[in-house]
Amino acid sequence: MVHRYIAISFSVIVLTIKEEMVTDMDLHTLTRKLKRKNDTKIVLVVADGLGGLPVEPNGKTELETAATPHLDDLACRGVTGLSIPVLPGITPGSGPGHLGLFGYDPLQYDIGRGVLEALGIDFQVGPEDLAVRGNFCTLDQDGLITDRRAGRIANELCVRLCGKLSQIELRDVRLFVEPVREHRFVVVFRGEGLSDGISDTDPQATGAAPLSPQAGDPSSQYAAEVVASFLQQAEEVLKEEYPANMVTLRGFSRYPEIPEMSEVYGLRSGAFAVYPMYRGLARLVGMTVEEAGKTLTEQVQSIQTRWDDYDFFFLHYKYTDSTGEDGNFSEKVSRIEELDSVIPDLMKTDPQVLIVTGDHSTPSLLRSHSWHPVPTLLVSPNCRPDQVSRFEEATCLSGGLGQFPAKYLLTLALAHAGRLEKYGA
Repeated sequence: MVHRYIAISFSVIVLTIKEEMVTDMDLHTLTRKLKRKNDTKIVLVVADGLGGLPVEPNGKTELETAATPHLDDLACRGVTGLSIPVLPGITPGSGPGHLGLFGYDPLQYDIGRGVLEALGIDFQVGPEDLAVRGNFCTLDQDGLITDRRAGRIANELCVRLCGKLSQIELRDVRLFVEPVREHRFVVVFRGEGLSDGISDTDPQATGAAPLSPQAGDPSSQYAAEVVASFLQQAEEVLKEEYPANMVTLRGFSRYPEIPEMSEVYGLRSGAFAVYPMYRGLARLVGMTVEEAGKTLTEQVQSIQTRWDDYDFFFLHYKYTDSTGEDGNFSEKVSRIEELDSVIPDLMKTDPQVLIVTGDHSTPSLLRSHSWHPVPTLLVSPNCRPDQVSRFEEATCLSGGLGQFPAKYLLTLALAHAGRLEKYGA
């Protein structure tokens, strides 16, 4: 019996060692070895929250409902599939969703939203900084949340309220409260001993009270107390500011260590994004963040203008996500059609590889991110076209890419662009 137990234990140890060896030889180690330079161009179009669900049995999703003749034409010429942002059944945040599309394992690089938001508004995050994303929200007389986004208040009001919150004083900690857009803002706590193991205060639901910040480990207890003090004072400062009469915080984080795309893939990368968080994500992985205007048309024009400056172009489109979160099926359909309308102008640049996908699904039925795989389209002269003739969830299910982890999408792009050498003899 003893010998049997030892044998089983040994096999477990061997298995663990093998798993660690596979982890050490990760995707980035391989791409560093195989990358090569040429003059090809790769364009990644991320329609945030692209995937959807039918609102009634046997109905159509938002993408299936939309009139998308240009994307459908590309589907006829390209190869399609469904990407899995993190793991099957796991609902991703925007950070993990995008990191996967950039070729970073979102389980290996767990990056908090606070740092991303701060970088997105060009706030220089330092080594003593604890950053967090904030939402203005609406509380009723019982202290329960009736609107998690305070009606998406105007940018001007956000700026004024952030100014009021900036006057809060915290012992031994310097406070920065910076407006982002509408109801969103960034809080940065600067001081010694501020760990990021703190729970979110957003309950992610209406009809519930904001949560208290909780330390996930002893080293985060001091930071949780600092955050609690801030929230207590914020409630007093905002009590007369209906509908933005309270705040919630999520994504406590410190600046992470992460390799840049130029070093891992040999790409000169440019980001053409409007919303701050996605600009922050791009900056985090070493992309040059361009001032790309405010509209989708202006973003495409900016790509055309800067075509000679980059090898990789990241275009982010937000409104397929926000309309899904609002539960507005018809508006999400319209936003998908708006994306389709700029495809001809984008294709005038003649990229070697064009990818259209999303960082996650945001079905208007659920009013939130979901775990459902995301429709993905890759077009290149070197691709092996499948039989798909419409870009939508149902057809992508039978596409040539199959269902695959999103972290492999960039290696597929590099391969189709002729930017990877052969592996092995």
